[in-house]
Amino acid sequence: MSKPAVTARIADGICSIQPADWDACAGTGNPFVSHQFLSILEESGSATAETGWQPIPIVIDGADGRPAAIAPAYGKSHSQGEYVFDHGWADAWERAGGRYYPKLQVAVPFTPASGPRLLLRDESLAAALIASIEAVTDRHNLSSAHASFIAPDQLPLFEAAGWLIRAGTQFHWHNRDYRGFDDFLGDLASRKRKAIRKERAGAVEGLTIRHVTGSAITEADWDAFWVFYQDTGSRKWGRPYLTRAFFSLLGERMAVSVLLILAERDGRPIAGALNLIGADTLYGRYWGCVEEVPFLHFELCYYQAIDAAIERGLRTVEAGAQGEHKLARGYVPVPTWSAHYIPDLNFRKAVAQFLAQEREAVASDREWLGELTPFRRGP
Repeated sequence: MSKPAVTARIADGICSIQPADWDACAGTGNPFVSHQFLSILEESGSATAETGWQPIPIVIDGADGRPAAIAPAYGKSHSQGEYVFDHGWADAWERAGGRYYPKLQVAVPFTPASGPRLLLRDESLAAALIASIEAVTDRHNLSSAHASFIAPDQLPLFEAAGWLIRAGTQFHWHNRDYRGFDDFLGDLASRKRKAIRKERAGAVEGLTIRHVTGSAITEADWDAFWVFYQDTGSRKWGRPYLTRAFFSLLGERMAVSVLLILAERDGRPIAGALNLIGADTLYGRYWGCVEEVPFLHFELCYYQAIDAAIERGLRTVEAGAQGEHKLARGYVPVPTWSAHYIPDLNFRKAVAQFLAQEREAVASDREWLGELTPFRRGP
């Protein structure tokens, strides 16, 4: 007996969907796919058609008329803010006479943190949702569709659909039921322990470190962090992706999921790191400073994050994209995954060949990096 036909629709932005309906599909474990976070990006003017991130969630409704499956999809007119770099693909496609943009991106804008990209109240609709993403790509003559930073348990769904798989590497810290930071240091080689203790002591000399969350976060704190964020953003990306309104809305609606770590000198904030708190993971997102202090970046973004994770009983710290310097701080290499749908057979073949070689190189590099961790070697 054949399955009944499934009908998908394109919603008019995140905000057009009721928060309870969205979160019934997204769950509560990952803050970035929540209706609150994604609607804040939209409402603040950070992820909109004007910024090259047009929110076009793809929705399959259930028999009860409510969303049963959602893909957080965006129409993209560039490849900025994705952290899975396809600029070379775009150049090659356009040199061949094609038009790479617009494309479809299933992702959380500006957020290289793995999580579900198929939001499923009804798990049986996973294949239908992927097919719907493909149909939107085909019918609107888009060059391609991309799902970035896919949760590992959803990767087989994209593989089964025939999408091309791309591998990457990040550096995460794992909590081995540590009772405190010194307990963690006990797992490291003696030389590494001494180096970290020296780094931490030098970084905080003359400073006060504050962990602020929930209603304790004030607009003055956001004002200070906005300055930090602008400084880092202008140096890294040319211009910051997020608007000032994003941070106020984040504090207004998601403060219980926010951990802001501030460094102050004589009561004046000079640096800060913004983290989001998930069900079992602390996600480090943004950092910045107005005064250069040796090792303060490592202290706020890595060591203080470890302190916070241990205190909260969280299993993992994800400190963002890239950064082999995290290895010496106890963060280990882990794979990340993206999936790519390319309708044009010739272009797909070329990309598939590139990805096969790249996956082999990434896996080899990750194995080598794994040998450089600071942990004591067992017998």
